Amino acid sequence: MHSWTQRLLTAATTAAVLLATVCAAASALDAFHVPSVQAQAHVTKINRFHKQINGNDKVMLTFNVSANLESLFTWNTKQVFVFVTAEYENAKNSLNQISLWDHIIPDKEHANLQLEVKSKYPLIDQGSSLRGKKVQLVLHWHVMPNAGTMIQDRMALSEFKLPDAYTS
Repeated sequence: MHSWTQRLLTAATTAAVLLATVCAAASALDAFHVPSVQAQAHVTKINRFHKQINGNDKVMLTFNVSANLESLFTWNTKQVFVFVTAEYENAKNSLNQISLWDHIIPDKEHANLQLEVKSKYPLIDQGSSLRGKKVQLVLHWHVMPNAGTMIQDRMALSEFKLPDAYTS
């Protein structure tokens, strides 16, 4: 006859194996989910474009963001982290990415965004190569599941050109 500790360990092991199986199944099912994100963003105003004391260019923008991210949510989604970056090329780097705005979407009811935002974070270039530069706005999202691996993706939204001269 088995002791009560052996029976308890057997029950705990069985429960842990079942829980691991359910988590693995949740991750496997999310791999088949194909979301259809619809989004657009447009710069409405360049609030300030100037050269800092240390010689770096600094830009503050206002832009519209319109995104329907409801399709990112499944039964296994805890939250979605979404952010907009500015991407451009210069002589030093083939790709520069600067985060301008971010937001956490806690549930599907808040996943339809219609916002006009002033950039949370300034676009700062190490040097003075932003004048007249073409910059692309890109929407990134990270789907954080209850169980399984985090899913990341991105979508290019729009492109704009910075002025050839500094503004105040």
